[in-house]
Order: sequence, then structure tokens, then C-alpha cells
Amino acid sequence: MTTSQIAFLKGHGTENDFVIVPDPDNAVALPAPVVARLCDRRAGIGGDGLLHVVRSAAHPEARDMADEAEWFMDYRNADGSIAEMCGNGVRVFARYLQRSGSVEDGDVAVATRGGVKKVHLAKNGDITVSMGRAELPAAGVTVTVGDRSWDARNVNMGNPHAVAFVDDLAHAGDLLSEPSFGPAAVYPDGVNIEFVVDRGPRHVAMRVHERGSGETRSCGTGACAVAVAAARRDAADPALTGTPVTYTVDLPGGTLVITEHPHGEIEMTGPAVIVAEGTIDPAWIETLNG
Repeated sequence: MTTSQIAFLKGHGTENDFVIVPDPDNAVALPAPVVARLCDRRAGIGGDGLLHVVRSAAHPEARDMADEAEWFMDYRNADGSIAEMCGNGVRVFARYLQRSGSVEDGDVAVATRGGVKKVHLAKNGDITVSMGRAELPAAGVTVTVGDRSWDARNVNMGNPHAVAFVDDLAHAGDLLSEPSFGPAAVYPDGVNIEFVVDRGPRHVAMRVHERGSGETRSCGTGACAVAVAAARRDAADPALTGTPVTYTVDLPGGTLVITEHPHGEIEMTGPAVIVAEGTIDPAWIETLNG
């Protein structure tokens, strides 16, 4: 039985919340069942996902990024599955690095499975993440809830999204189960599905069902995908207009500001908060490892 204490913190970005496990040397085993139990809101700590904080040089998936970014965000969904990226997670990850003294205000690079992300920690507390470019696959997709169906915009932000513009966010249903989408072959590894309504000029609101997590209070990559889809719908593609476009995106857990530049780079700005820290009972972890 292990007797080593495993530290954890809890944080959130616009109420998209995460269990944070600092592990610079990649020494903590986190198989999917353990991650799922840690993220369980009744039997564990609770979170929409888990941020495993590892030095890039110590992780086989990030070693080739170590020259660009010292730290790797080994992100896991709440069910324990591995995900490429999490926009809110990157902000919380950066906030943890700042809190631990690993970085200071200003610019920091974070390695993710979706590539190296540039992060800026402003003195006013906001965190801006350079999220890279959106890809807009040509394949069409339809999203269905009950007897309603919508044509959705296929957007990839390092992870896949289907963005549906609806008349009322209530039309998304309870989002306790994943909405239907098709054709299934468009998203062989599943998809994050956003439902969006207009609130005003360059101002939208959304709900999201995240693959592996269910409905969450916020999704950073989803907010970026929504802003990109809205800009194309509104004939405001920065690559065509030559002018950056900014959308305010309201989520159940707060507000994010998304800017897309003419060269394609997308920036996401919002808060990130660390709310608690402690240690995980090693005997409990041992029972989960069987």
C-alpha cells in the first residue's frame, strides 16, 4: 500500500471546475477509474475534469514540446478519458502555476495535446489564452434533441465541436444525456455540442454538452468555436474583412471574451480561481487501484 501523500487543489474558470494534481516528475499513476472517482461529486472531490500538472520533459506525450513549454497540462475528462485541450482548464492550470511560484505575471507557455498554448496572466486577474486557429471541416453535421434538429457548424479547436444556433436555450433539453448527432463518422471520437442564442450585436449565450463530462457550466474551447461559427454566420470572418472580431459569450458559469484576428489566431480572456487545496487519502487511492 502506498503511504505517499498526493496533493490536490480545486479550481474553476467561469465555474468549469477541475481537480488539480501537481506531479512535476510524472510519478502519480492516474488510470481512468481513479480520475473518474476523483471527479465524482458524491464519492470523490468533484470536478468537470482533472488537470495533471507535469513537467513536459517528464511526460512521453510532451517531451518534444519541452523546449517551448516547461509545463504540460495532462488533461482528463470527468469520466477518466483523455482529451486534447480544455480552454478553461488552461487558465486554471496557469493560475495554479502562478500560485505555486512556478511562473509570475506576464507570459507563459503551456504544452497541451492540442499544441503549445501561449498564456498571459494580467495584473488585473484576467487570463488570456492564445487558443490557436480554428479548423472548419467541410463535413456537415446535424444535432437532434427530441423532435427538433438543427444544422450545426463543424469547428475544431484542437478538439471537435458542433455549434447549433437555436431560438431558445431550453430547446437543448436537460442535457443529462448526449444529444444525438450525425453522421456519426464525422466525429469518431465523440464531440462537444454547443447550443447558442443571440443576446445582442457580437453577444451570444450558450449551453454545452462536453463529451465525457455531460453539461458543464462553461467550456473555453466551446466558447471559441461558438465565436468562430457566429462570425461566419454574421459575415464577419476576419480573414475576409481584415479586421479582428470580438464576441462576448455568456455561459451558465460566467462570461468569456473571444477575439479572432485576421491571421487566424483566437484569444480567449476570462477569470480563473483556486478555491481549495489538500491531500488525497493514499489508502483510498490504493483501493481504487485494486
